[in-house]
Amino acid sequence: MLELKNIRKTFNAGTINEKLALDDLNLTLNEGDFVTVIGGNGAGKSTMLNAIAGIWPLDSGSIVIDGKDVSRLPEFKRAAYIGRVFQDPMMGTAGSMNIEDNLALAARRGKRRNLRWGIRAEERVAYKEMLADLGLGLESRLTASVGLLSGGQRQALTLLMASLQHPKLLLLDEHTAALDPKTAAKVLELSDKIVQEHGLTTLMVTHNMRDAIAHGNRLIMMSNGKIIFDISGEGKKKLTVEDLLQQFEKASGMQFANDRALLG
Repeated sequence: MLELKNIRKTFNAGTINEKLALDDLNLTLNEGDFVTVIGGNGAGKSTMLNAIAGIWPLDSGSIVIDGKDVSRLPEFKRAAYIGRVFQDPMMGTAGSMNIEDNLALAARRGKRRNLRWGIRAEERVAYKEMLADLGLGLESRLTASVGLLSGGQRQALTLLMASLQHPKLLLLDEHTAALDPKTAAKVLELSDKIVQEHGLTTLMVTHNMRDAIAHGNRLIMMSNGKIIFDISGEGKKKLTVEDLLQQFEKASGMQFANDRALLG
């Protein structure tokens, strides 16, 4: 479903602040894979997700989603293939609009516009059912402004919107990092449920090693723009945080430098 081939991305090229963020990165995801991504500060995790989403052009390499080379496509055209949830709960929704309008926008992404009524009765029924599955009481608040929701509620709504059209690829970019532990656990539970129900191919960047081990069927660790550790199946299930730290030091020759990951 996803192929990254020899991806290179340099920031501030030719200056004193030059930084090679992705260094001939290669990664292949099969359909239905749920891959968690862990790494130290500046490892290239979010840069990889931004490259896939088309936030900036690559220096070299190619990105293939479901057999189509999207390397030259602008961000708005890649949106037809990708659903994304950001770290900031405020980024995935329109706070000045109500819940049902946000869902309607997500449902119409990439479709032709017309002059029919914005939201039909049968759509409202479907939205209520979807929201009820979240278990957050939002099904009775369809006309409530999204700006009045808590961070966890907005992130859960964003997750629902990102997966509404069953994208080829779902990108979760530290989507629980700004939430308190209890709310983060609920959003992760919802993430697992949505990914499994729709069989979505998913990349989840996280700073929490325990979450990286507990979720998904495969785990990759990044350092200096490269993948230095890749494990799946039974091997992943048996991992511990101590195992990950040892693997990092063995592969990179240095200690893991990310306080949030260690404290998490």
